[in-house]
Amino acid sequence: MMNLTDKQNLLELLEKRFKKHMHRHNLISWDQLVLKLSDKMIDTIWQMEETGGQPDAVNIDEHLFYIDMSKESPKDRGSICYDKKAREERKKFPPKTSVFEMLDQMNANLLDESMYKKVQLIEDLDLKTSSWIQTPENIRSLGGALFGDKRYNQTFIYHNGADSYYGSRGFRSFIKIY
Repeated sequence: MMNLTDKQNLLELLEKRFKKHMHRHNLISWDQLVLKLSDKMIDTIWQMEETGGQPDAVNIDEHLFYIDMSKESPKDRGSICYDKKAREERKKFPPKTSVFEMLDQMNANLLDESMYKKVQLIEDLDLKTSSWIQTPENIRSLGGALFGDKRYNQTFIYHNGADSYYGSRGFRSFIKIY
């Protein structure tokens, strides 16, 4: 849990980021937004920030979210497989955690394909890295998982074994504000 100084520092950082990137959230002012943030939301956003996500408010389909907007996949979320099942079933060199174990700790959600593509329309991300995204059960049940990146001005969605992991592949999280 964050202390009062950490909370104040985070809110100052978020306000600076908010004002610098108005194209992400032009339907709300900072003063309106900060009133909508509960302590639980602020704690999640802090964890998103602490793991390199550089979260910011983003309007998508008339809703407001806090989404990891770091240029590349968040730096402290690489080298992890998709979920706990994949991690536990990995025969050699299993990572310490997985996307969904981290999301549970953060109390956050994983971008799905639609949301990932909409974020990429707002801003070019994952130009050198890739990010795991929510995988439909019919793919996951066969051992696969999806990830995305952007190359050649195009957003691509790919597949890999859910137990695979790479230093350059992390994940982008979000929470819904309204």
